[in-house]
Amino acid sequence: MRPRSPRPPVAGLMWLRQAAEARLRHTCEQSDGLPGYGWLLHDGLRFGAQEIRDRGLTLRTEFVKRPGGEHGGDWSWRVTARPESAGEQSPLLSLLFYVATDGQGTLQPHVEDTRLVSVTGTSEELGRFNITFHKPTTETGEALRYASYNHLEARSPGLHRLTDVVKSSLSNRFVYAAPGEAKRRYFAVDTDRALPGEPGQAPHSHLLLHQVTLTLPCRVEVTFESGSFAERPGSLVGAALSQELAGHVAAFEQRFEETFSLARKGFPPQQRRFAQAALSNMLGGMGYFHGSSVVQSAHSQHPLPYPEGPLFTAVPSRSFFPRGFLWDEGFHQLLLARWDPALSREVIAHWLDLMNAEGWIPREQILDDEARAKVPPEFILQHSEAANPPTLFLALQQLLREPGQGPAELSYLRSLFPRLHTWYEWYNTTQAGPLPYTFRWRGRDQDTDLFLNPKTLTSGLDDYPRASHPSPAERHLDLRCWMALASGVMAQVAERLGEPAAEYRRMEQVLRDNALLEQQHWAAQLGMFADYGNHSQAVGLEREKVALGPGQPRHQVPTPRLVRVVRKPPQLQFVGALGYVSLFPFLLQLLRPDSPRLGSILGDMRSEQKLWTPYGLRSLARTSPLYMKHNTEHDPPYWRGPIWINMNYLAVGALHHYASLEGPYQQQAAALYQELRANLIANLHRQYRESGYLWEQYSDSTGKGQGCYPFTGWSALVVLVMAEEY
Repeated sequence: MRPRSPRPPVAGLMWLRQAAEARLRHTCEQSDGLPGYGWLLHDGLRFGAQEIRDRGLTLRTEFVKRPGGEHGGDWSWRVTARPESAGEQSPLLSLLFYVATDGQGTLQPHVEDTRLVSVTGTSEELGRFNITFHKPTTETGEALRYASYNHLEARSPGLHRLTDVVKSSLSNRFVYAAPGEAKRRYFAVDTDRALPGEPGQAPHSHLLLHQVTLTLPCRVEVTFESGSFAERPGSLVGAALSQELAGHVAAFEQRFEETFSLARKGFPPQQRRFAQAALSNMLGGMGYFHGSSVVQSAHSQHPLPYPEGPLFTAVPSRSFFPRGFLWDEGFHQLLLARWDPALSREVIAHWLDLMNAEGWIPREQILDDEARAKVPPEFILQHSEAANPPTLFLALQQLLREPGQGPAELSYLRSLFPRLHTWYEWYNTTQAGPLPYTFRWRGRDQDTDLFLNPKTLTSGLDDYPRASHPSPAERHLDLRCWMALASGVMAQVAERLGEPAAEYRRMEQVLRDNALLEQQHWAAQLGMFADYGNHSQAVGLEREKVALGPGQPRHQVPTPRLVRVVRKPPQLQFVGALGYVSLFPFLLQLLRPDSPRLGSILGDMRSEQKLWTPYGLRSLARTSPLYMKHNTEHDPPYWRGPIWINMNYLAVGALHHYASLEGPYQQQAAALYQELRANLIANLHRQYRESGYLWEQYSDSTGKGQGCYPFTGWSALVVLVMAEEY
């Protein structure tokens, strides 16, 4: 827990199931192999309830915020620990609550015997505050018979090293000696041992940690009380906290039903709880980051730090991708804007504030130590010519539809408009294609020797097959469609504000013109919409031949690399890769309802040999040459077959749209809509029930979740699919 501050005080929980070795849990990692963890309920503002299933125990963490005073108000946390199964000797568990500064503010411990009772602190944003570690109780609030206490005061190079500091201080010299029970050794924080030195990283984080060791079941509460909250009705602990939590649960469930109507639509309680968890995890994963990107610009010889700034954003996965991604965020806000439009407006404003004078926004926000600790070094550098799909226009389109647009919403749009215009023009100038009204992603990988197909990370679709030999002659279908969407939204905003809108409308009409779209991107021989570029289908990966030098021992010969072989020279042509890119004129609803191309797309979507599966639409057709092909020896397929929920959400929304319009394909679209929607909901719920998680992507052959987990970024769009909100 942290306030929105560049250098905040932070409070958190670690835990340790006492065993032969110390397995400290703090940040949840995929390598931990936990059976499940995540928010069950979270309103994004004042309340949340989370469940963590570790081996042998279940932790339920809950918090409530009570506003008051001049610094935000009070917070209370409750942690309830239960054994996974009854009958065995009750496992010994340590809960470690900590508070730490990050370069500013003060912390003063108050210790009685070996127990850290409370911490008095100050910070610029929170003023004076007090954190109290209450004695553990049973679940019904009675005092526990016995518990052991330890505490630690230490220094850390930064908040991202807190786990290391605590691990380095653990010792098993302590004895748990409950009356009438056998004595047991346990690990506890002991002496602060300095971490190995890191160049330029002098300790600036002050850490205070309270450890309570006890048997299950048990409950521990912690309160944060603001010094400026003078009219406090009483501390939020015990029965008062239980009452407050119950009220928030009831309010959340009522608001959830009013927003998404899942009970009215006939979803059973188990599926409604799944949807609540999906939304809650996106809300609970939101973060406030502060720092600067490292940028390589055409205006400088060497990489330079971007100006420092904050970003309040949702993230794809707080444990695996704890940072903002530009194109992900537009999809995140489609869900969050329906839950809390004001919250969504705030996030979009944060993103647009990261724009430079030319209109560029770094596509990946790696701003602080937490984010950098999770990123391979080669991905930290951002390039100022690199775009990302402008999906924030999807979110703005949704916000423009919200009822009750008053003076505050108009003022918000007016403050956004100059940035939106600059951003829009940046795409039109820097990502322009070789012909008028065509577009080309910059930043494709230039290495044509090692990659089966050079990646296009800037498109968001990473390894989706593009022209085999990158060149300025490329025309990218998906980017053209994104710009049609952006032009329409810009026209709407301008008209709403009374600003000149004619040029935006003209651009939208040109990019929506089906005849021009077909002229530039319809591949008649392939029977699909496609990219265009310098391309050869006859490529493959083969081991290079390495010759032995005279007298050279065989063991000294380097392992032959897997390199690309081009068996037929490339030529300017359409790229034969049926998949998500081919669907974009349909996904973004640019096709007329009577277009024969719409019929072709619906046929390709429903073909099991091409895109259809019982679990959702696969990203690349089984008939495509690069379907499920590795891009390098160690680079498995990513957007070459697996099912991605953001694209399936757009597909379901487009089917819903065309099912509502008169035309020759209306009934076909309506039937596909019902079938695809049912498949998506059933598979995501089934995988969540079996694995405990939402996933980054899903297997097109089994439906199983794969990639990163928990992934409650755009995979949480399943909530809108259930609600039929598009």
